[in-house]
Amino acid sequence: MADNKLFSDFAPQSTQEWIDKITKDLKGADFDRKLVWRTNEGFNVQPFYRLENMDDKAFMNTYPGDYPYVRGNKKDNNNWLVRQDIIVKDVKEANATALDIMNKGVDSIGFVLNWKDLSKEELSTLLDGIFLDCVEINFEKSHGSIELIKNLEAIATEKGIALDKLNGGVSIDINSGFSTVGNFCSSEEDSFKFVKEALVASKALPNFKVIAVGGNLYNNSGSSIVEELGFSLASGAEYLSRMINAGLSVDEVAPKIRFNFATSSKYFMEIAKLRAGRMLWAQIVKAFGASNEEVCKMFVHGETSEWNKTVYDPYVNMLRTQTEAMSAVLGGLDSFTVKPFDSVYAESSVFSERIARNQQLLLKEESHFGQIADPAAGSYYIESLTESIADEAWKLFLAVEEKGGYLAAFKAGFVQETIKATAQKRDLAIATRKENFLGTNQFPNFGEVLETLSEEVLSPEDKTADNAVCKTLKPYRGAQAFEALRNKTDIYAKKNGRPKVMMFPIGNLNMRKARAQFACNFFACAGFDVEDHNGFTSVEEGVKFVTEKNAKIVVICSSDDEYATIAPELFEALKGSATLVVAGAPACADELKAKGIENFINVKSNVLETLKAYQADLGI
Repeated sequence: MADNKLFSDFAPQSTQEWIDKITKDLKGADFDRKLVWRTNEGFNVQPFYRLENMDDKAFMNTYPGDYPYVRGNKKDNNNWLVRQDIIVKDVKEANATALDIMNKGVDSIGFVLNWKDLSKEELSTLLDGIFLDCVEINFEKSHGSIELIKNLEAIATEKGIALDKLNGGVSIDINSGFSTVGNFCSSEEDSFKFVKEALVASKALPNFKVIAVGGNLYNNSGSSIVEELGFSLASGAEYLSRMINAGLSVDEVAPKIRFNFATSSKYFMEIAKLRAGRMLWAQIVKAFGASNEEVCKMFVHGETSEWNKTVYDPYVNMLRTQTEAMSAVLGGLDSFTVKPFDSVYAESSVFSERIARNQQLLLKEESHFGQIADPAAGSYYIESLTESIADEAWKLFLAVEEKGGYLAAFKAGFVQETIKATAQKRDLAIATRKENFLGTNQFPNFGEVLETLSEEVLSPEDKTADNAVCKTLKPYRGAQAFEALRNKTDIYAKKNGRPKVMMFPIGNLNMRKARAQFACNFFACAGFDVEDHNGFTSVEEGVKFVTEKNAKIVVICSSDDEYATIAPELFEALKGSATLVVAGAPACADELKAKGIENFINVKSNVLETLKAYQADLGI
């Protein structure tokens, strides 16, 4: 019995046999149209994968910690640093916060300076009591990065800390700055000269990163995963090329670069993105002449995406950030930040920061995600996604290189237009609910009211300078259009009352219930006062009820067959006192339109534009 293989009594089935069985079960439906997923990333995802799909993947023969690092930089674990950012308004207060959160499980700190320059004394106060050889220290939005690096080295030396034990970085990202502003602070030459000087200043700190590659900018501007990765690789290659041309070696530059990626809700693809990214970056660095494979490692800091976060029903953001954190750490990275669920619309509270922190600690300490090297290895699906994402990102990288590199491609508009095209597709998918935002464009919280949302919260982030030489990237959230729609109703309702939308269920019980539920969720997305009913036995009874309720919109919910007679009767009975809407796309739609019934809602409707039109009709 010990020699028997599991399932040896069952005959093996070929891929074609599986396809034949699935095709039969589809009962005539097209296999590709029904089951094959065409992604925004530019490739198809099959409904199933098998061992034979692994045959041509060379990276499958490597081990964790081995070049090209598709399986991770570490040989025997998947550990990462839990990072939390602190906005530095006062150095003493920021220091107290850092000491507090380190006692609560954080081992990576990000001090956000907001372009404030720190003296050595201020930096010393900020770092007081922090064991610099035990905790990663990062500085974001710093003007005086070179002076900061020198002061940090001096403070560490004074404390007797070995400089190779100092981890963290200053995050200089000239390319992202140009991509959001449209120009350089001084000149292009001076900007990259500053990068070189910062690299030289950090030579004594071998594990302290200097250059940041902001892939999160592309993600939060609506890009696909392939675009985020492809443009990030191009930006990283631009830094390598510029610094090598300035007299530094690839061995001096590559270990000083850290990629900052944002993680979206595409769970398996985000796992594959990081695996593909390490593989491609290793090949790029090697092509630049790295002296050894260790130099080819990609260092990654991840954070939860802002693009898919919502203001309405914000606690749902916790679900989003949890799956994002899971996929990021399973994909393998060096550090990760879970942004608090309320960060897109408010200054985060102690509660929201604690929840965000603990989301990672649960994965690390209770789920043990950090203990298994390359936990995604061997999944036919994820291995195939890794290859597909790598292939498409490489094509995009080469397209950018053909245009002269990242900055040349950006000045020519290629980067912006590519991301804009994808973002527009995603916006349409949100408007038509092919891409769902729970609590915003699908299943909203009917009773939620927000009257104080600022224009900043509801609009894209535009930092374009007056002297911009090209179009820029403007980060935004996919839910903003729906949030602006609903907030418009909230503000209107404060003085004018909330417009009433009444369901008019009649006839077939199953159909009326299903369509009433659909219509309730549809109109609640605009913040209307939606009310359902158990069902009317006659048109006369229903009209009396909705008239007493002062309904502005009446949605008839019934079966297609019954619409042909009931809808015209209801339309006549209302006598224009309310707008009549038919829930569904009945075959008799043209006949109903000929009788004056013009409003229909169904699963193919552009929800956003339809609700905007009803708002306009109601004078909102």
